[in-house]
Amino acid sequence: MQYTGRIFRPPSEARSLILQVTIGCSHNRCTFCDMYKEKRFSLVPMDRVLADIEDAKIHYQSYINRVFLADGDAMIRPTKDLLVILKAIQESFPFCQRITAYATPKSLLKKTPQELEALRAAGLTMVYLGLESGNDDVLRHVCKGATAAQIIEAAGKAKGASMMLSVTAISGLGGRENWEAHALDTARVLSTINPEYIGLLTLRLEGQAPLKNEVAAGEFTLLSPDEILQETLVLLHHIDSPGSIFRANHISNYVNLAGTLNQDRDLLIGRIQAALEGKVQIKSEYLRTLDLS
Repeated sequence: MQYTGRIFRPPSEARSLILQVTIGCSHNRCTFCDMYKEKRFSLVPMDRVLADIEDAKIHYQSYINRVFLADGDAMIRPTKDLLVILKAIQESFPFCQRITAYATPKSLLKKTPQELEALRAAGLTMVYLGLESGNDDVLRHVCKGATAAQIIEAAGKAKGASMMLSVTAISGLGGRENWEAHALDTARVLSTINPEYIGLLTLRLEGQAPLKNEVAAGEFTLLSPDEILQETLVLLHHIDSPGSIFRANHISNYVNLAGTLNQDRDLLIGRIQAALEGKVQIKSEYLRTLDLS
């Protein structure tokens, strides 16, 4: 297998074969993100992708039942390319149960419904979509490159093609200035999308993330752990997304949460309240910044 630069994958893809089909992120302007700042976006040559599949087939065939297409926006690749890649995966790994990828709102909106249906039929079962915030002022401030309405539209296209959705939001992204609007609007958009999975991360600025400069200049105020938990309470009180599997178990989160909405809402709220009362330990900043990749 050949990889270019640092490789990232969702926590749930820990046991997946990571197949790099693009290098970097096609957008790569989000100010909270450091993941692909050292890379210039490009498509991995098709012969290299197919060679990587063949290499994995030789070494790991009987063990591969999941494949994750990296980097930050595999879905931006032309549909004809993706169909070739998906076919090669299916032929090489007969026990593969699911194939997933990161997607940006732009890449989903560029695909026609017919293209997305073809990709789903070829084995692309789920995409990970970054909402980050449901508030347009926050999205504009962090240079997300899409409005909440566009993200809802993109998610709807994926769901229309029977793809599962895992949607991520980021606690604290509105800062102290916009925390409440961020929580309320994020709850509203997640409720509208009603994805199969919701992943809640917590803002953690690293490396070359441009938002660090705003923090240093006093132009953006990070929330304290207790303020993050209060914001999460507001989100949980207002979200209405029945059946969504809710996870806040990323290394960035101060308190790990796991449940299914809406049925486990009270349990999730209770755990946060217990943390605020000192009955559940809040993760230290040291543990939040460990590199466990």
